[in-house]
Amino acid sequence: MPNSSPAPSEPDAAQAVQPDTLERLVAESPSIEVISSAWMLLMSAAAEKLGLTGGDEVAEDTASGDAGAFDPRRSPHFDLDEARRLITALAGLTTASVEYLGPHAGPYRDGLKSLQLAFREYSSYPDEPGRGPGEKYTGPVYS
Repeated sequence: MPNSSPAPSEPDAAQAVQPDTLERLVAESPSIEVISSAWMLLMSAAAEKLGLTGGDEVAEDTASGDAGAFDPRRSPHFDLDEARRLITALAGLTTASVEYLGPHAGPYRDGLKSLQLAFREYSSYPDEPGRGPGEKYTGPVYS
């Protein structure tokens, strides 16, 4: 019985020669730009999981009259388990690439430290310094 399914189409020559846009972008970018992009993605994702990116969720404390106080724990994206993983990955990337970051190393470390401290602040049972997310790579973080 002959195969009745259509023959697989051959990719046309233009598709075979042209790499995908993302592949081309990565291939043409200097390594520091790729590292920085990955760093920013991890930082943004961790901030989201810590509830730091939204301002829509507001708490109203009528006792103190503090209407509109921002509480990250009320974010629908607040997830400390996920934030711990992302911060640890960010710490590993930061530590491994610090020699390539040049003058940006300080601000990158400061951003990472801010996330680590926010994680400790929003945890119901904060980790001891040296045991928080990413601290096995960065060392203990103190405020």
